Amino acid sequence: MIRPSDRLQDDEGDAQAARLRKVWANPGGWRYWTSVNNTQIGLWYAATAFIFLLFAGVLALIMRAQLAVPGNDLISADFYSQAFTLHGTVMMFLFAVPIFEAVAIFLLPPMLGARELPFPRLGAFGFWSFLLGGIFVCGSIFFDAAPSSGWFMYPPLATDENLSGIGADIWLLGLSFIEVASIAAAVELIVGIMKCRAPGMRINLMPLFAWYLLIVAGMILFAFPPLIAGDILFELQRMFDWPFFDPARGGDPLLWQHLFWIFGHPEVYIIFLPSIALMAMIVPTFAQRPIVGYSWIVLAAVGTGFLSFGLWVHHMFATGLPQISLAFFSAASEAVAIPTAVQIFVFIATMLAGRVIPSTPMLFGMGGIIIFVIGGLTGVMVAVAPFDWQAHDTYFIVAHLHYVLIGGMLFPVIAGIYYYYPLIDAKHLSDRLGRIAFWLMFAGFNVSFFPMHLTGLLGMPRRVFTYPDDVGWNGLNLISTLGAFVFAAGISLVVLDVLRPKHRQRRGEQNPWNAGTLEWISEPKENWGVRSIPFVASRYPLWDQPALARQIGEGRWYLPDAEEGRREGLVTSVLDARPEQVLRVGGTSYVTIISALSLGAVFVALTFKWWIATMVAATVCFCAIVYWLWTGTAEIPEKAEKEVGVGLTLPLYTSGPPSVGWWAMFITMVGDSTAFASLVFGYFFYWTIHDDFTAGVIGPGMKWPLLSAALFVAAWLMVLMARHLNGRGSIILTRAVLAVGVVLAVVASTAGFAGPWQYGMDPRAHVYAAIVWLLTAWTLVHAATGAVMLAYCLARHFAGRLTKDHDMDIGNVALYWHFMAITAVVTFIVIGLFPEVL
Repeated sequence: MIRPSDRLQDDEGDAQAARLRKVWANPGGWRYWTSVNNTQIGLWYAATAFIFLLFAGVLALIMRAQLAVPGNDLISADFYSQAFTLHGTVMMFLFAVPIFEAVAIFLLPPMLGARELPFPRLGAFGFWSFLLGGIFVCGSIFFDAAPSSGWFMYPPLATDENLSGIGADIWLLGLSFIEVASIAAAVELIVGIMKCRAPGMRINLMPLFAWYLLIVAGMILFAFPPLIAGDILFELQRMFDWPFFDPARGGDPLLWQHLFWIFGHPEVYIIFLPSIALMAMIVPTFAQRPIVGYSWIVLAAVGTGFLSFGLWVHHMFATGLPQISLAFFSAASEAVAIPTAVQIFVFIATMLAGRVIPSTPMLFGMGGIIIFVIGGLTGVMVAVAPFDWQAHDTYFIVAHLHYVLIGGMLFPVIAGIYYYYPLIDAKHLSDRLGRIAFWLMFAGFNVSFFPMHLTGLLGMPRRVFTYPDDVGWNGLNLISTLGAFVFAAGISLVVLDVLRPKHRQRRGEQNPWNAGTLEWISEPKENWGVRSIPFVASRYPLWDQPALARQIGEGRWYLPDAEEGRREGLVTSVLDARPEQVLRVGGTSYVTIISALSLGAVFVALTFKWWIATMVAATVCFCAIVYWLWTGTAEIPEKAEKEVGVGLTLPLYTSGPPSVGWWAMFITMVGDSTAFASLVFGYFFYWTIHDDFTAGVIGPGMKWPLLSAALFVAAWLMVLMARHLNGRGSIILTRAVLAVGVVLAVVASTAGFAGPWQYGMDPRAHVYAAIVWLLTAWTLVHAATGAVMLAYCLARHFAGRLTKDHDMDIGNVALYWHFMAITAVVTFIVIGLFPEVL
């Protein structure tokens, strides 16, 4: 018998769910594309990344067709170089990293027991940046303007405009735009994992997928900025003839290799670790037991990420480095196999301890691990310098690279598609088609790439578009080509399985695999991560808390309603996941698309040196971002606190370390400081390779750099004083000190500019002058940004949006100025004092 109180409670729950559904609804019609919901953004990201994968795959098939027989003239050498460059570029930058950003955006909110990631508009901005940058780079091949110097863009070939054409600029500026999207995603993922977990989900209870994504996002912050720094050096040489890689004027092409591979080798693990993360979710489910050695696998993942930054010279053994460098980096390259092996053995132990249920996801996952292990073994071989000297730039390296990347990334991704597809529309992909696709892919891959080991050992160099008939490579190349088409047939079958109509297929269970983690409580037709935010007390809550899924769906936990009509989630503490704040996130908006379009226009205009268009686009982008910040951040709520359910009341506004904005600023500035450190590394690199670093060029002296550093420190002190005065409620003094801070930032920038200008340092004449100007310009651009931030705070103060009790803006700007002061002091000590003590 149904009691009236039960019926009343059910009616109330239905009304709450209806209000939530209205708040989180996607807009209709063409405005659908302005959505910022994590489910939509994740699916858009994934679909776009797979389209780029198919594009790169077609280029690979064209190249294999060209190499099927000797002396082939199917395509020209120039088109082959463009196809080769775009194939590697797209696979590394437009598929391998974005696909995991897509999976993370889609899965993390429900997996963490959260409604949404903390910056949904930032996620949408990242997607549109990724899409526009990818179209710009890939579309160049249809106009015979694609980059053709290899996906690694080694100078001096790529820096010579007569040899590389505009394609190198498209590569540099297009990928710089895409890197903005990657760093934006890293910021959102780190803050989301650290600050938006369900109450009770302590850091040692997080799902392994979240641990891996946290590690990978941190790696992005330290791996991508060196590449961005290298891109800046590269484009300044191409655009303004600053000689960073020109040996005749003191530069050195090896600096590019250092900066590129400081990014490039961690990139391999940035790709590999999320794949292992998928396996860490799939294996326990089909073994029907918790992962064996949770702490060991977390430590192994951290160790892999840490060691990956000590391997970049692994790619430079043939450049004539000192023997001690070869020995160190050879040992580091072999040592990384240890934490990698730990992770694989953990999976084996989990399967042995459980009772494995055969399935298509497990088939793809285990096949990928087998392929990856073979790639790992050849990786240990090329980590030995004498062997690397023999195999360097041969097809042996091509085979090794693909065994690692396809085995370690693509197979687990497809395993993840078959595993998580029911979360999209509560329907399954076909087991029959999946198994056929697996065997086509597994067999085709090995038939294609295993013979390349032999081709390489027989001396076939990579990046050649044809070869003579009498060198013994004919049969192996033909086999590799046939295998590539079989492999492509398998991928095509997966695509067919995903795209085939499923309207006649019955909806399945909400948790068809009987998984233990929270993502399986998300409802495919809803736009929120969870109906209500639960308290989590274990690593596998759906196994250990049997009633939890029902309670969440009935709205028995936190924030079951949206009575104020706002999108809300919880902010929790970093270690213990104690509730700290109700976070209101931004909803549907055009500003993300406008910001991405205008920023993309800046990069396109720079590519073609349309200076007026660049300034117009930059102005539009600046205005869009200011509007975004003004209307969408640090909002003063209508009340101080809110009752969130289960007897808990939380504030609606916080600032400083408890807030997500503070963490976003801190993480962004860590990445920014890494790029700055890469430029400083370049300065000292030039010092180490020359007997006379300055080559007789008169430097900026000591007076102006040290004066500028002192003024920047004074501006920083003004920011701290303004924050203190605002906290005391001193309105007039706060505004006056903020204004003084703006003036000091401008004066400090002028003093910093005066040094190299007064002494007539010509950045085109010698690399010493160029690197001094670049460090100075980097600091001055950041100073201008800091001045704008202070002016923004001043405007918010006048508008009543920055007050004694609502001081998020000035707290975040003060954090920025901590990094700004360090940057200024380091810059002007390095360029002002270092030449004097040589």
